[in-house]
Amino acid sequence: MSRPRFLVRESDIEGYSPANHHGTVNRRLISAANVGARHMEVVLGTLDKGGGALPHAHPGMEQACYLLEGTAEVEVEGECFGMEPGDTCFFPEDSMHVFRVTSDTPVRLLVIYSPPYAENPARVRRQQP
Repeated sequence: MSRPRFLVRESDIEGYSPANHHGTVNRRLISAANVGARHMEVVLGTLDKGGGALPHAHPGMEQACYLLEGTAEVEVEGECFGMEPGDTCFFPEDSMHVFRVTSDTPVRLLVIYSPPYAENPARVRRQQP
């Protein structure tokens, strides 16, 4: 029996290390490539102790993160706060943000992008030194 075309299993998705992050493996769960999503993208991120995202922003794209496991510190538009499982944060379009793991265990989180990011270098702006 074949799998339903709109069912996605984490174990079937190849991981990749996203640009501008360290200690991070992402799995693109919902995308144009696997289910034909056109207006959103859902990524499962696993970040090791000490891992995270360097300062960056996404022009014309909103991002939300739902923390499943571990703890993290987030900075967005100069506002800092801690996150624990069950918390959600929002990054408005073109807002500089940082994400850092603070737990001794890996962080797992769902990341939702709208419109889809697809690791397109044109969709990220890094902080200038």
